[in-house]
Amino acid sequence: MWIAILISVITIVLIMLRPKPLNEGTAAAMGAFLMLGSSQVLPQELPALLQDIAPILLFFLGLMLICVVAEKAGFFQWSAYQAVKLSKGRGWLLFFTIFALGTGITAFFFNDATALLLTPVVFTLVSELKLNPLPYVFTCAFIANTASLLLPVSNPVNLLPFTAFHLTLGEYLHYLLLPSIAAIAVNIAVFYFLFRHKISARFEASNLTCPPKDFLFKYTCTVLGVIAIAYLVVSFYGLPLFWVALGGALLLVGGGLALHLRPHEIRSGISWSILLFIFSLSVVVKGLGNSGVITALGNTLSHSFPQGSLRAIAAVSLGSALGSNFINNWAMMMVSVSSLASANSHPDSSLIYGAILGADIGPNLTIVGSLSSMLWLAILRQRGLNISPWQYFKVGIVLTPVMLAASILSLYAVGQLSGQ
Repeated sequence: MWIAILISVITIVLIMLRPKPLNEGTAAAMGAFLMLGSSQVLPQELPALLQDIAPILLFFLGLMLICVVAEKAGFFQWSAYQAVKLSKGRGWLLFFTIFALGTGITAFFFNDATALLLTPVVFTLVSELKLNPLPYVFTCAFIANTASLLLPVSNPVNLLPFTAFHLTLGEYLHYLLLPSIAAIAVNIAVFYFLFRHKISARFEASNLTCPPKDFLFKYTCTVLGVIAIAYLVVSFYGLPLFWVALGGALLLVGGGLALHLRPHEIRSGISWSILLFIFSLSVVVKGLGNSGVITALGNTLSHSFPQGSLRAIAAVSLGSALGSNFINNWAMMMVSVSSLASANSHPDSSLIYGAILGADIGPNLTIVGSLSSMLWLAILRQRGLNISPWQYFKVGIVLTPVMLAASILSLYAVGQLSGQ
């Protein structure tokens, strides 16, 4: 058991520090090799593990292809321009429209799209408008995590429990729609209080030009609309979502190549290291499961609190939230799913959704909670805006506890009304 725990700790430290030449994928891969080398995971277990995680990897691959074509077609630039246009020269109104835009993009793309693709566009626009960029780029980072609770597709992390426990969209929305609305409302209210003086300035946007809406742009918007509807229909019936992502990606890539996109432009949008990261983490978590760590956590959970109680929901949600900030929300969700499954073959629904809630909202506390936050920080540094992890934490420590409290209470209320 202790060997598996030690390897897991080493892996997480390497992922967080990423000493050169390692990235998050190769750091996680080292942990996977250590698990295999120490026989915590046997080589013959890898095919079954890959089969289990394949839907998540294929979904992520499809999403990355969808996002890169949407970016090349100018969808994100056009969306941000519309936010500026709707704001009518008012900084505070632009603040709220970016919240709305980030929520929409996160809901139907995924949180990384908001953090990685919307952020640089917003930063460029507000810099041209001579506004203080901090409130607006912080909005992109935080709403990427907060709004990722809205739908199963809003955060690929959500697909781990969605697939493992055979959830449906109807049940997902039944439990998490109210907590999602509560979390977003708290995020907006707290941010307005924190940044109200910085967003009071007016701006002149007459010199900005709308990105061209060529045939590729129109085609992309049409396909994105079809993909959004397909996500809802497929997840309503609890069917594999990766088929929608891959089908949508095929339509967009095919259309893009038939027009003016080049293969290298599309390949540049695929982060193979993230796919390696997800699979390697699953190997590390498998090692924890084989060593008995996961079973011990599950037994502790099942015997500590009554099923469906506020204390049980709070314990799972807060444990998932805090764990995400220590070991990243991907690893934490894998541990949560395995622990809940080992504790009960049919775990209480409110606990499953409590784990999702914590893994989605918890990363708002520190920069290391989710990959999207860490990459968001790196992107801004490349553009000359140096935001420290301490600055992120000072905002997160004010926002996250209030947001967690509101969403946990909302989830408990939904469970009580459902007779859980």
